[in-house]
Amino acid sequence: MSQRDYYEVLGVARDASDDDIKKAYRRLAMKYHPDRNPGDESAADQFKEAGEAYEVLSDPQKREVYDRYGKDGLRGGAGGGSGDFGGGFSDIFGDMFSDIFGGGGRGGPRRGADLRYDMEISLEEAFTGTQRTITIPRFDSCTSCKGTGNAKGSKPPSCPTCHGRGQVRIQQGFFTLAQTCPHCRGRGTVVTDPCGDCSGQGQIRNEQTLQVKVPAGVDMGDRIRRSGDGEPGDAGAPPGDLYIQINVKPHPFFEREGSDLFCTVPISVVSAALGGELDVPTLDGKASLKIPEATQTNKTFRLRGKGMPSLRGGGSGDLLVTVVVETPVKLTRKQKDLLRQFGESLENSNERHNPESSSWLDKARRFIEDAIGS
Repeated sequence: MSQRDYYEVLGVARDASDDDIKKAYRRLAMKYHPDRNPGDESAADQFKEAGEAYEVLSDPQKREVYDRYGKDGLRGGAGGGSGDFGGGFSDIFGDMFSDIFGGGGRGGPRRGADLRYDMEISLEEAFTGTQRTITIPRFDSCTSCKGTGNAKGSKPPSCPTCHGRGQVRIQQGFFTLAQTCPHCRGRGTVVTDPCGDCSGQGQIRNEQTLQVKVPAGVDMGDRIRRSGDGEPGDAGAPPGDLYIQINVKPHPFFEREGSDLFCTVPISVVSAALGGELDVPTLDGKASLKIPEATQTNKTFRLRGKGMPSLRGGGSGDLLVTVVVETPVKLTRKQKDLLRQFGESLENSNERHNPESSSWLDKARRFIEDAIGS
């Protein structure tokens, strides 16, 4: 578990919104992603640390516990690296105050722990959606003893701590508190003749293979919940859930912000000056982009509907293409002579062919005149 404050890790204020937390995590995850930092252990540690912080702060219940009690209040940890499984999504306080003045509390067997699985997908898979087969290690109820831990046919005795009630009562002043019995874990009986298959634990470590559907439009930090696919609870208690954390790998061409995509495309001096059409790659093929005459470098064009699909419906985002005018290299002598002639023709013209340069020269001239005048 990270030693730093989770808000400090993500670089957000303690009153940050869910969107702010997600954006901060996405930014750090992309920055420190192992694909972008091969062999960099420090970046890998920061990637895991950001995932751990996001796991806690993106969950309203865990965030509330963390805000009130810090990391000591979190049971089981957030889990960090790929393939990690974090327990403790359920309320850490359990049923401590479930019975007041001897009233009937909930108590009883404990619910199974939740599990976490980190799934890494490509931007293309996030665009179209995909289906993955995953295998998760977990504990399953022992089929031989049906989760009781007792050998078949044996009659387990009552728990000496709770006398078979599954709860213990604690007197604190005027209050009587009921808790799940720590000895029998709410079963009311103890194991004296253990099951040979599970050694009395009631659970057997196993691997489960699941088919997971990833919807189109998922983003870095999104989670898919599989109800009941976590670890089994005590006998008579429901299992936990499985949370699949989505990590989207960096793309060599596109950057993503929400449902919009961004890319930078080089164009020639001729295309920038005279205009033309440019084929721009998209995640579903290619699109034609019209370059107008006199296009300047760093000009951004918007291709509507060519971004990522919305996870919750409502159409797709846009693709924003920034063009960069590329200076030609390795020119022949003839090409250089032609460029010189072209430059001279611009200088001898009465028109302002270089708006940015002309504007800069005007500002520089005024600055020099003011400096001399003062």
